Amino acid sequence: MEWINPVWEAPSQIQSLISTRLGGVSQAPYDSLNLGDHVNDVPEHVAHNRSVLRSHLPTEPVWLKQVHGTIVSTPDQRLHIHQQDIVADAIVSSKPNEVLAIMTADCLPVLFCASDGSVVGAAHAGWRGLCSGVLEKTANEMLALSPHLKSQDILAYMGPAIGPSSYEVGDDVFQAFQESSIKVSENDFVAIPNKQGKYLANLYSLARTQLVAAGMYRISGGQMCTHLDRQHFFSYRRDGITGRFASFIWISE
Repeated sequence: MEWINPVWEAPSQIQSLISTRLGGVSQAPYDSLNLGDHVNDVPEHVAHNRSVLRSHLPTEPVWLKQVHGTIVSTPDQRLHIHQQDIVADAIVSSKPNEVLAIMTADCLPVLFCASDGSVVGAAHAGWRGLCSGVLEKTANEMLALSPHLKSQDILAYMGPAIGPSSYEVGDDVFQAFQESSIKVSENDFVAIPNKQGKYLANLYSLARTQLVAAGMYRISGGQMCTHLDRQHFFSYRRDGITGRFASFIWISE
């Protein structure tokens, strides 16, 4: 298995890693370390891939059923949940060795931690989630778990996502951000010549703007493009039928 160790200023008790598509048993077009159990891959292959990953983690990850929304799964909610699936696009925890997981294949995974290591979070931020404030809502739930913290005490790491040279969107996406409360810079949407109503969108810049607006200034990552790096990452925009990699964070004991 080949994975990425995020480089950021997280305290020593905070552990994080991001899987790649390398090191599993899934066959094309899911080759090879597909962790998604919702993309029509062979279930036994996904189970094997997750077991390979599990050997590098302290506990089984908390897997979410992501729906491009803004629901944040909290520890209290998880104590009282009765259905099998946790429907959410973000998750927070202050429990040691509870591994948080976000699956992506172009959308932006954002990992969060407190500067004192007391709480962690993770969010799935596609354009819909960003436009609806999923990052701020994740931070707010972290602050609720550790009331002594302030927004500026939260660090964020932006994992691999589709980059600004590859993410073509329509006027509906552009207008959605224009009508939202998020400040949009001229570089966040670049009009594509000879393609009326089409833009290249910058998820990383949009996310950074939202994080800063919410009081979080210690932001790292944002250099990898899933669409361009076929060797390491799944990309829904590039391949259509494809697997999912995942970003993980936890507090070590």
